[in-house]
Amino acid sequence: MEVDSVTVTLDDKQQPGVESRDGMKAQVPAGQPDTKAKDAKPVPERKRSRNLSEDRRFKLFSGTANRPLAEEIGRHIGVPVGEVKLQRFADGEVYFQLLENVRGVDVFVVQPTCYPVDQNLVELLVIIDALKRASAARITVVVPYYGYARQDRKDRPRVAISAKLIADLLTTAGANRALFVDLHAAQIQGFFNIPVDHLFASPVLVSYFKELKLPNLIVVSPDAGGVERARFFAQKMQAPLAIVDKRRTDLNVAEVMNVVGDVAGKTCLIIDDIIDTAGTLVKTVDALYAAGAASVYACASHAIFSGPAIDRIANSRLEQVVVTNTVPLREAAQKLAKIKVLSVAGLLGAAIESIHMETSVSTLFN
Repeated sequence: MEVDSVTVTLDDKQQPGVESRDGMKAQVPAGQPDTKAKDAKPVPERKRSRNLSEDRRFKLFSGTANRPLAEEIGRHIGVPVGEVKLQRFADGEVYFQLLENVRGVDVFVVQPTCYPVDQNLVELLVIIDALKRASAARITVVVPYYGYARQDRKDRPRVAISAKLIADLLTTAGANRALFVDLHAAQIQGFFNIPVDHLFASPVLVSYFKELKLPNLIVVSPDAGGVERARFFAQKMQAPLAIVDKRRTDLNVAEVMNVVGDVAGKTCLIIDDIIDTAGTLVKTVDALYAAGAASVYACASHAIFSGPAIDRIANSRLEQVVVTNTVPLREAAQKLAKIKVLSVAGLLGAAIESIHMETSVSTLFN
């Protein structure tokens, strides 16, 4: 993605009292206007190379959580994934060594904190520490899926706010910037004391469903917390919105109550950020069909697919489940014809380019 960026700097003509390159101060006679300052023209600052493959101040690295995604991002931006040595001791302890010089380099590390969550998280922290000690100029963590994001507040007595804890760990390890895709709650950005770029997978998903041209479409939020996400999607699809009211009785257990909105005879598209055990999803599907829906599709940014998720989707009345590759799919999920995977590598690659070139990433929201 090519975006122009020009930084305004002063010409060789100096402002009054400002030291010039020869060490002398430029003076303006009293009572006379500083015409030189007024006539000074902005000149473009020397910028980084437009071709990242030629930019020695840029490197891309990856952990083991989703190496295929990192390699696909590398192909989009024309930069290979950096060489590292990553091994584990017999007790599972991670060993990491950079095999390339990163001194003074703008470094991006791709590592979702998906299953096994704790192992991938510690691996990311060790990678950040190694980059910091190798004198990288800036370390940006690219976390397509942010684990522990669902624990973002005290909803019960004596519970941890783990989303904040993970933010502190990443920052303390040495991350200077973070890039995420579809955080479970947008306010998690406020847990960080470093710049955060929050991308949405919806442009990729919207493009796919627009091509399908589903008849009589209505977008459905599976709970009240996802209404904002579903409303944005509905606006892009120019479709009405419905909401499923649910009551969660325990962790990973939800009881669907009723459907708010008219879905009778319509094609329903359920929008969510995460599909974990798929318990909420299949109960939402049953509620929509009970309300008279003609057919039901689903899409989500993060395909966690824990435990019985694949069996539940396979045995459900869902027409299709569309997800992205923010996390690697289990082998069983790859074999299921109902599941369609879209890539966010282009989206992440464009964001990485914009961050490195110091240009706006807001165009990616469209």
